[in-house]
Amino acid sequence: MRSFREIKLHYNFTAEDEKRLASLQNLMAENVDRAMDALHSWILQTKQAAAFFTEESRRAHIFGAQKNWFLDLFGGNYDNTYYEGLIRIGQAHVKRLVDAHFMNRAVNIIRNFCVNVINSQIEDVDERARLLISVEKILDINLDIITSSYIEEELRTYSPAYRVRNALISFSERFSQSMNLVLILALIGLTLGVVGLFAYDVRNLVTGNLEHGIISALGSMLILWVMIELMNTEIAHLKGGKFHISVFIGVALVTIIRETMIATLKHERPETIYYLIAAILVIGVVYWLVKRTEDRG
Repeated sequence: MRSFREIKLHYNFTAEDEKRLASLQNLMAENVDRAMDALHSWILQTKQAAAFFTEESRRAHIFGAQKNWFLDLFGGNYDNTYYEGLIRIGQAHVKRLVDAHFMNRAVNIIRNFCVNVINSQIEDVDERARLLISVEKILDINLDIITSSYIEEELRTYSPAYRVRNALISFSERFSQSMNLVLILALIGLTLGVVGLFAYDVRNLVTGNLEHGIISALGSMLILWVMIELMNTEIAHLKGGKFHISVFIGVALVTIIRETMIATLKHERPETIYYLIAAILVIGVVYWLVKRTEDRG
């Protein structure tokens, strides 16, 4: 199954769409009971759909889950947790032998309801059009993911080969998540180490050579700043964002710059300084090329 980031990219679902949907949160919360009445009225009037709700406890549980799903459409938080929740919805429907047709019809009812609410409550024509487009996107994304999970769950149920493949993929994903945890812990440890280095340089600044202390402290501060960027990049990656290689190149660049400043103060041999300057130039060009490529992507 495609990653959530890839799916959002294909639907051109941007941060602006997220903000627009979040701006509808209060309006849709006020109308959530009407939305659920429309959905539940259809369910209970449809013989095949109503057959799943003969038990009162099941009906209360599923109707409550549907209400939460509707409110989450406008929660403004569309990360991997949201993605995994949609996958579980599809898997649950397959296990209960719910035809995918009913899910499509349910989304259609919610779509029509949202369009009617926005048309009646939003006066500005341009803003109304933008909001409708964002709502269409999130509903299409929901339907895409849930339908895909239907297909995968059915394959898992009836195909032994697919079960083996899925088990391998699941193991690989869990292993990858464990390695991400190790990476986060390592970054935390390294960041604390850089904080210690910065504190050491500040102490030398107070007790030792002022000029050398300022340069060393400045270099350590630059490294600390880059480590914070590394942490933010990894956190964004875990949430489904892009992984920026440029940040790692930035670490190397800042480190070489720091070494060059210190070597200059120590009056190292000119050849050493020339090598460091050449390294800064090469890494700087690589950083610029990678950064430009990431910005275009």
